[in-house]
Amino acid sequence: MKTQAPKRQLFLGGARSGKSSLAEQAATATGLAVIYVATAEVHHSEGAGSMAQRVAIHKRRRPNHWRLVEQPLTLSETLFELDQEPCCVLVDCLTLWLSNHLCTEAADLDALLEQLIGQVERTQHHLILVSNEVGSGIVPMGELSRQFQDYSGLMNQQLAMVCDAVTLVVAGLPLHLKP
Repeated sequence: MKTQAPKRQLFLGGARSGKSSLAEQAATATGLAVIYVATAEVHHSEGAGSMAQRVAIHKRRRPNHWRLVEQPLTLSETLFELDQEPCCVLVDCLTLWLSNHLCTEAADLDALLEQLIGQVERTQHHLILVSNEVGSGIVPMGELSRQFQDYSGLMNQQLAMVCDAVTLVVAGLPLHLKP
């Protein structure tokens, strides 16, 4: 007898830990149609080559039949709109979404996080979230970096509370924190 996958899953890990790959495997395992919500933005400026390479790796790894929605900012609204479809929604990556907002002067991060957490709690579809764990290092010296680390930690804590399953990925290996 096949066990039902958790409805809301959170995959955490450091950069290049394997969290996205494991989240993609979990999405496939649901047997549902998958909608991949990408939050990365590739700007054609100095240093954008690295992000473009990361995006290309993710594109090559994803099955062609998955639907792609590129949404760097209005994630809660997108999740609400997708809630009308019986599917699995995979969001990669929440810390990039947070970074996108940190670089926007008008962003009210507290309100955005509250809106996101509320939408995750209300979701009707199977939802898989990917986020970086950034709290294992030193406290950054720069104000923007500290703000990113603080909000990332707060976001991950709040999401872990409302998700049915939380997996920390280290060196490609999953450590199931919840249930």
